[in-house]
Amino acid sequence: MRPRNSRVRAKVTALLMSLVALWAFAALVTLREGLDLLSVNTLYSKVSQPAERLTAELQQERRLSLVHLGTPDGTGSRTALRAQRARTDVAGAAFQQVLTDDSVRDTASPGVMQRIVTTDQAYRRLVGLRPEIDEHRAGRYATEEAFAGVIEGLYHIHDGLSALDDDQLAQDTRALLALARARELLSREDAQAAGALATGGFDVTDGVRFAQAAGAQRLLLARAGADLPEDVRPGFRQLADGESMRRLRTLEDRLIQNSWAGERIRVDPASWDTATKAVISRLDKLITAGGDTLVDRATPLAFGVIVRLVLAGGLGLLAVIFSIILSITTARDLVRRLEQLRGAALDLAGRRLPGVVARLGRGEDVDVATEAPPLTVGNDAIGQVGQAFNTVQETAVRVAVEQAELRRGYRAILLNLARRTQSLVHRQLGILDAMERRATEPAELADLFRVDHLATRMRRNAENLIVLSGASPGRAWRRSVPMVDVVRGALAEIEDYTQVTLMPMGEAELAGRAIGDVIHLLAELIENAVSFSPPYATVQVSGQEVGKGYVVEIEDRGLGMSEADLAVANARIAEPPEFRLTDTPRLGLFVVSRLAARHDIQVTLKSSPYGGTTVIVLIPRELINGDSEAEPGMDAMTERAGAPGEPGPGGAVVPSQGRQALPPAPRDGVNGAGVNGAGVNGAGVNGAGVNGAGVNGGGVNGGGTPHDVPETVQAGDHVPAEWAQEWSGGATAGGLPRRRAARPAPAPAPAGSPDAGEAAPPAMAGHGPVADGGPVAATGPGPVADGGPVAPAGASEPAFTPSGLPRRVAQANLAPGLREDPPPPPEATAQEDDGLSPDDLRRLMASFQSGTERARSEAAGRPRPAAEPEPPIAPR
Repeated sequence: MRPRNSRVRAKVTALLMSLVALWAFAALVTLREGLDLLSVNTLYSKVSQPAERLTAELQQERRLSLVHLGTPDGTGSRTALRAQRARTDVAGAAFQQVLTDDSVRDTASPGVMQRIVTTDQAYRRLVGLRPEIDEHRAGRYATEEAFAGVIEGLYHIHDGLSALDDDQLAQDTRALLALARARELLSREDAQAAGALATGGFDVTDGVRFAQAAGAQRLLLARAGADLPEDVRPGFRQLADGESMRRLRTLEDRLIQNSWAGERIRVDPASWDTATKAVISRLDKLITAGGDTLVDRATPLAFGVIVRLVLAGGLGLLAVIFSIILSITTARDLVRRLEQLRGAALDLAGRRLPGVVARLGRGEDVDVATEAPPLTVGNDAIGQVGQAFNTVQETAVRVAVEQAELRRGYRAILLNLARRTQSLVHRQLGILDAMERRATEPAELADLFRVDHLATRMRRNAENLIVLSGASPGRAWRRSVPMVDVVRGALAEIEDYTQVTLMPMGEAELAGRAIGDVIHLLAELIENAVSFSPPYATVQVSGQEVGKGYVVEIEDRGLGMSEADLAVANARIAEPPEFRLTDTPRLGLFVVSRLAARHDIQVTLKSSPYGGTTVIVLIPRELINGDSEAEPGMDAMTERAGAPGEPGPGGAVVPSQGRQALPPAPRDGVNGAGVNGAGVNGAGVNGAGVNGAGVNGGGVNGGGTPHDVPETVQAGDHVPAEWAQEWSGGATAGGLPRRRAARPAPAPAPAGSPDAGEAAPPAMAGHGPVADGGPVAATGPGPVADGGPVAPAGASEPAFTPSGLPRRVAQANLAPGLREDPPPPPEATAQEDDGLSPDDLRRLMASFQSGTERARSEAAGRPRPAAEPEPPIAPR
């Protein structure tokens, strides 16, 4: 407590010391003003007087120089000019001593010293002009301007010396300077007139300059007379009203009239010289008397300022000492109460308020009155601050409670709405499944699959809200699933999946507890990549096992992100912030961060060399299983109690039982063979079949077509080279493709199945399971995709139905571990037909529907309904 009190006392002392410093500064400024007044005498005697003498000598030299330039031979004026130059040099030497005088440098301001230096430089240039004047090489105007520059500099020095803080003294000084400038203009008139009289007359330019000087001189005399000191004003009135001034005005007017009329000057030079000298002499006396008066007045003013400084400074110092004593006596009480307020504020900010927020986050109840006890520190100003602090802390705790309740409220609303939407979507998927089973037209079935796909995306949006509200979406698997099927499941939940290219994913499998969340996470990232990519660009998804687990890499070639945006996004994903309604425009980052944090998955965004963005998803090793113990199927989905499509315990939605997913496509097919949306949501196959046959290549799931028959390939999809070789042998008479050399059917990869309504990957098109699981007849050697079963070696030609469709072969799709010796292929020959009759087509569609129902029943693990035997199709 002692160190803190010492710091407060030090601050109070510093405040008092600032008052002392302010008082000292004011006293110093006042003392400086007094010293400035005392320095007037020094500046007047050592600067002003030498400048005045130099000004008078320069004015006389200027007159003789203009007379010399006006005389052609110059013999009469040269002697007088040389004598005057000697007097000017004496005055100039006295003025130049000012530059080396230490007392002048100490008392004069920097501005005055700069003016002195500038005037000395002008005087030196004038001295260099003298030889040109002697030889009549200098013009009258240039000579006059050279003298005027030096004299004007001397008057500027007088202006700097008159900058005093006493208003009356400064005004009187400015009036005397105006009177001195009027004398300078009169001296300029005298020089111009003397030069004109020497040459016999004015030219136009000289006449204009003479008239300007006369007008300015009369104006300055009039203004100066009104502001002169009282001691000088009577003498000035005598001069202005006297006979010498009237005679000068008369001669000036006559010279101006002669110059304007272009006549010869009709003024006697002696009369002009007498009139100007009389006025200039009187003006010199008035200026000298006025300067002496100002010096006499400035001295007592300076002493008065010093006296006032002593009195004011002494009283101010006593006041400061008294303030220090008072501060010391009252500092203890002030420090004690301030420390009490400080401790309460720190306790509220550092312990109580964070504790209240943490307890509210855990769902505990908080009593505002208990958490914000009142603080009593008196009734004065500090006590009022304490009362205000009591109000603030009570408000802060109450607002924290209300905000926590508000957050719980809108999370509950989001969760409720999401659960309702999820339930409706599951029911919708069940209805769509029933409609798909009843559909017989290929176009109608394709439309139903598209609606089914949109419903799957709606389910993911509902699950986004569930994740943001802090709950679990409810989808879970009991068994591990290959990563390729997980990625395909994610592709099934986005709209433009045809823009995605699925690269080889390896043999790793994902633990069942993380499948639903990983599918959701990958779907969000892939959809974001597709959304910000142009329609013609593809998004590549690849995966491989690494030392720390399994990496899925998503690379787009779209707009990309700046480095700052990437840093913000990575920080938000690494440390999931609390969801706020103000951040709703970017829900995807919140969803991804929540899902990644739930399973300790690392998601990193970086720039792509192609200009887009690359997302790296690192799944930890504990979620990756090297080998699967059992072939995961639809029964791997964890189902909760409740009716299909309705919420079960804990808010989970029980899937409808009629919707099943197709087994995955061969793993060597990049991007799932790229067929047109086939197998969306696992409800069957999409499209009108091969070459318009209307049955997805003819009787899948009981229709008699091997599952490796490719369907119509969409733009941007990749079909394995093996398929292109198998089906490059032309077509039958019925328009169906004919395989050139049969290859063994690829074995389906182990895949877990999501709950009812889970979207099957779009890559599963054209690879539905064969109803009876029989192998496909094949002849000749061929590559085996992913360890798939090998057809009997003895088969030479595949068996075809009368309509040209390949027949199913028993045990063609069994896993390698279940197959003993491959049975010999059945003997069959392909029969070509030019077409199908309406009765044959009806029988074919009935066979397709029956086979589809049997396949779904077997995949769901329930008893298969009795099916009518497939009617034979007679060739035409």
